[in-house]
Amino acid sequence: MSIVSGPPAGKALAPTTIIDAAAQATQDSLLTLAKDVLRAEAGAIEALASRLDRTFLDAVAVVEKCTGRVVVTGIGKSGHIARKIAATLASTGTPAFFVHAAEASHGDLGMIRPDDVVIALSNSGETAELVAILALLKRRGAKLVALTGRADSTLGREADVALDASVAAEAGPLALAPTSSTTAALALGDALALALLNLRGFDAEDFARAHPGGALGRKLLVRISDVMHRGDALPTVPATATLAAALLEMSRKRLGMTAVLNEDGSVAGVYTDGDLRRTLERHDSIKGLRVADLMTKKPATIAPERLAAEAAQILEARDLGGKLVVVSAEGKLVGALTFHDLLAAGVV
Repeated sequence: MSIVSGPPAGKALAPTTIIDAAAQATQDSLLTLAKDVLRAEAGAIEALASRLDRTFLDAVAVVEKCTGRVVVTGIGKSGHIARKIAATLASTGTPAFFVHAAEASHGDLGMIRPDDVVIALSNSGETAELVAILALLKRRGAKLVALTGRADSTLGREADVALDASVAAEAGPLALAPTSSTTAALALGDALALALLNLRGFDAEDFARAHPGGALGRKLLVRISDVMHRGDALPTVPATATLAAALLEMSRKRLGMTAVLNEDGSVAGVYTDGDLRRTLERHDSIKGLRVADLMTKKPATIAPERLAAEAAQILEARDLGGKLVVVSAEGKLVGALTFHDLLAAGVV
């Protein structure tokens, strides 16, 4: 028979027990709310994807044909989303900048030229500051693409192309704060930017040139030749060398390896600190041993013009002891690098 423990008859729960139970209930309700918000916003994007049509292609064509710049504008929460869309466009091959809709009426409209395209964001499509400049944009000759929750709004009607960014409801218990609508607008802006990226053939190197200062730039721009050891810092011994000579070279150059070269300078193999451990397991004495008999033959190599990120992939995928030799197109040794070199360069 099971016995359920509880407070003695006639006695109330201790205050701390009540507080703990209330706190747990609050935490549970908050987690439920957070999950509901995420599901609501994910649902808004899914609904947006299901009704995307050729109007989106019209918007892509308008922006792709732009001979000026793309100006993204909005106010309030839509303004924050507009700023991010402008940044995404600019970093993916479409020159773009943000103009605050309220500031446009006070001089910033002068930034917009006839050959520009304006992408305007407003969920209602009736934002006063935005509606106030529509006629002026038309007069300048700039094309207008709208991202709005109401295609029949003033903004939707005046736009050359109006993209439907409507949502069934905002997320949250009040369904008032811009949540699902801003998420949908942001996702639609990303879709527009990446469609343009694809259309223009914008590739990884283009992306790296737009992001030279960050980790992405390092991964996409740093080449093997930028980080490899070369010249006097490069450990090498001839294939005729004794193991003792190879160990001395490894000790001097401190890379935990040495390349073993044929007479013509081509790589015959490598000998690493891992190979040394295996040698000591198999031989009682290293006296008289030749490095060519103990080295790793046909080692993994990489060309100096390849990206350093590719070397990281090779080292991570294969058990190479964190060492890699660099060879020219003719198979001649030109450098060596270690996983630590890639770490120091910020590639991994």
